[in-house]
Amino acid sequence: MVAPCDVLAVGAHPDDVELGCGGLLARLAAAGKRVGIVDLTAGEVSSRGTGMQRREEARRAAAVLGVAWRICLDLSDGALAVHQAAQQAALVGVLRRVTPRVVLSHHGGDPHPDHVEAAKLVRRALFLAGVGKLLPETGAPWRVSLALEFPGPRQLLSPQVMVDVTALYPAKRAALAAHASQFEPGREEGEGTPVTHLSSGYFLAAIEGRDRAVGNLIGCEFAEGFAAAAGVSADELAWLLGGDR
Repeated sequence: MVAPCDVLAVGAHPDDVELGCGGLLARLAAAGKRVGIVDLTAGEVSSRGTGMQRREEARRAAAVLGVAWRICLDLSDGALAVHQAAQQAALVGVLRRVTPRVVLSHHGGDPHPDHVEAAKLVRRALFLAGVGKLLPETGAPWRVSLALEFPGPRQLLSPQVMVDVTALYPAKRAALAAHASQFEPGREEGEGTPVTHLSSGYFLAAIEGRDRAVGNLIGCEFAEGFAAAAGVSADELAWLLGGDR
């Protein structure tokens, strides 16, 4: 059930937030923060898995992470576009309804077209949500206090904020494992389940390698790195990573 939350994570597809910030989401949920996830699409045009399968996988992954709720906006997979008015209104409506203090989403340097558009869409929606005369039908205006962006799986990001997620890394692994249609090793095309880069085995190993490399920068085993969408308030970071709501 969608309800007000402290932190909102937005991904283009059902596994994106797990890949980019699953450890942080698990850490925040364990610390008592109310965390919500929005999947912009159901990932229905992916090489493996149906939209229905991916929704169920997303539900299981959310349970592993311990988040309060997860929804899919059912925007068109492969056709995210920042200037689509209906897509803007859908996301602005969520922001105004759940009033998050912090938003996590894609970094615009990710080469995946949907991830690029998702990054732009979130930035635009964050601005529009705070302007009362725009889209008044979606609710009262709301502005977030902190917006951070996570890297894509094929993106080398020089992070501005690095968060130790070592203690919750098993939850990130388990949440990714819930997306079996994407990451389980595939068989040959003729046997019905194509082998993809995501199911290669080295894809998830590379994600762990990235998180280990970021952890090494701050002296821990695993960390997730983020860029700031705007100025970063030290007070907001302290609130985000503290135990108090």
